[in-house]
Amino acid sequence: MPREPLIEKNAVITEAPWVRRTLTAVALLFLCGFLLLPLVAVFVEALRNGVETYFEALKDPDALAAIELTLIAAAIAVPLNLVFGVSAAWAITKFEFRGKSLLVSLIDLPFSVSPVVAGLIYVLIFGSHGWAGPWLSEHGIKVLFSTPGIVLATVFVTFPFIARELIPLMTEQGTDDEQAALSLGATGWQTFWRVTLPNIKWGLLYGVLLCNARAMGEFGAVSVVSGHIRGQTNTMPLHVEILYNEYQFSAAFAVASLLAMLALLTLGIKSWLEWRHSDELSATRRH
Repeated sequence: MPREPLIEKNAVITEAPWVRRTLTAVALLFLCGFLLLPLVAVFVEALRNGVETYFEALKDPDALAAIELTLIAAAIAVPLNLVFGVSAAWAITKFEFRGKSLLVSLIDLPFSVSPVVAGLIYVLIFGSHGWAGPWLSEHGIKVLFSTPGIVLATVFVTFPFIARELIPLMTEQGTDDEQAALSLGATGWQTFWRVTLPNIKWGLLYGVLLCNARAMGEFGAVSVVSGHIRGQTNTMPLHVEILYNEYQFSAAFAVASLLAMLALLTLGIKSWLEWRHSDELSATRRH
């Protein structure tokens, strides 16, 4: 009795060659048209009037103030989100408690709420006619139209990134390693630093990178709470908008190109981390 031909177990591509080529071509065209072409256009427009004009735009006092404020907001927001993300992921994946599902839902809230709405929420709370505004004014505390308001808005829109990167990873890993460490006499902190943290380090780094990229590029929420005070409360995205509205196109694209370079740097670091992670996993399997 003739045997049926064996089908390769790992064969998943069964479409005709022309279908695969067509899908690949469509993907490449989409990538070039909606990603690569705009990215190239930013750098072309930034350098249209020469390198000297490009660097003059970046050395402008208002541009330097915007760059500094962007870095300050990211430098404060990312560590805060790091602490929250690790704490929330650890609590959700390692313990059972009432309100756990509610906490998971609240972590996703910034993904479903418009950043502009988030900014308006802070205006409602800290504005001159808001819930806490009069009390803050009496005590000389300024939140809106200053660095604290920008930091608060940045923290709100970025706090899910680290937690959302860690929760699936820590859920998959389970609690066996932690239980073994505790049974051997390790304390909670020792278990975290020597067991949990090494197991999640790559996911943690990915989350920090994504959080930092989002913090530096945030526009909507920051635009509402900043007041657009030149040289004081404008971040890089806001400074780009102001320059563009004033028809200073070369300067606007120069600052935008700096944001694009920061994004490309983030992407490069993320790719390098993924390569290191893959290399480490391969080494672990070999041994």
